[in-house]
This record gives sequence, C-alpha cells and structure tokens, in this order.
Amino acid sequence: MSATAGQAQGERGLAERLGLKPGQVVQEIGWDEDVDDELRDSIEDLTGNELLDEESDDVVDVVLLWWRDEDGDLFDALSDAMRALAEGGQIWLLTPKAGRDGHVEPSDIGEDAATAGLSQTSSISAAPDWSGTRLVAPKGRR
Repeated sequence: MSATAGQAQGERGLAERLGLKPGQVVQEIGWDEDVDDELRDSIEDLTGNELLDEESDDVVDVVLLWWRDEDGDLFDALSDAMRALAEGGQIWLLTPKAGRDGHVEPSDIGEDAATAGLSQTSSISAAPDWSGTRLVAPKGRR
C-alpha cells in the first residue's frame, strides 16, 4: 500500500468511526479556526458530499455540531440542530477534550441533550483535541 493510500484509509477511518456512510448529507454547525480539518476532510471524502454550512435549509442525515463551553446555551443549539435532521438522523456533538480550552462537562451534555429530547448513544475520541457524543431522538419522537 502506498503512503497516499494509507493516508486516505486513515482519514476515511475518522469518518467511519462516526458511523457515516457514502451519500449521507452532513451539516456542520459551530465551525471555527480550532476545528479538526482532518476529520472534516474525512467526512467529505467518505460521504462524497461537501459539508453544508449552518445557513443551509436542506434536510440532513447528520449534524456535526462543534461546541465549546463558551459558545452559549447548548440546549438551544441542540434544539436548533434537530430542525434540519431527517427521520432517523443523528447529531454528533464535538467538544474539546478534558483539559483543553472550551471543554464541556459530560454531565452538562447529558442534561442538555435529555432536556432537548435526545438520547446519548455513544462517545468516542473523534480527533486529537475533540470528543464526539452521538445524540439521537428516541424512536417514539422521531
């Protein structure tokens, strides 16, 4: 395997860890200079689609929500993010890892997600500086 092929495999693996699939439409909310560009590129590579920005009115399969402690009210952001989701869609909440600027306590994520009507299904290390929390609407509410 060439170095380029190995690199492409590794980048694609980042998006695969999020459970993304080719053809899915992903909206990105909360972009700033500190986001992980390798993860963003891997999502576009795997899905075959460019990330939609937060101004998009399209219905999406996945919302990628970059969130930092100082970004405001997480409940409001989650509620807004749910509006664009297709039936059975999911939100990947990406927050800085513990010890990094903008870290969000897991208890705050759980509380705000539950208040917004979302269930936390998994958490992963999404990138070197970012943790990912997968949030879905319970089946009865979708």
